[in-house]
Amino acid sequence: MTSNRPYLIRALYEWIVDNGMTPHFMVDANHPSAEVPPEYVEDGRIVLNASPTAVSGLVMENDLVGFSARFGGVARDIRMSPDAVLGVFARENGKGMLFPEVETDDDPDGSPSPRGEGGKRPALKVVK
Repeated sequence: MTSNRPYLIRALYEWIVDNGMTPHFMVDANHPSAEVPPEYVEDGRIVLNASPTAVSGLVMENDLVGFSARFGGVARDIRMSPDAVLGVFARENGKGMLFPEVETDDDPDGSPSPRGEGGKRPALKVVK
């Protein structure tokens, strides 16, 4: 199945805007797809105001979240995959959702790695 994260990002964004609040994206600035202004990154994260009045050209697709925004009066293009979005919330009350970290495959050939509870590999025990 495809990831539900892009759908949740769009739904939360619309819900926040429909309620007259200011949507913000918390982004993993260290994610390989994240194109964000590094001078505004703190502890590997950046919080972006994504309000319709603060951004232009907002795109929220299954493989891309992007827009143009001003930082210190300078227009910058922001781009990232939905996997880089750590959460969507309203500035005014903090309501929204944080997303779990995306697990990556440990297997370089692209086949899924077997994982048990807590992301650990399953183990067998001899029972006598």
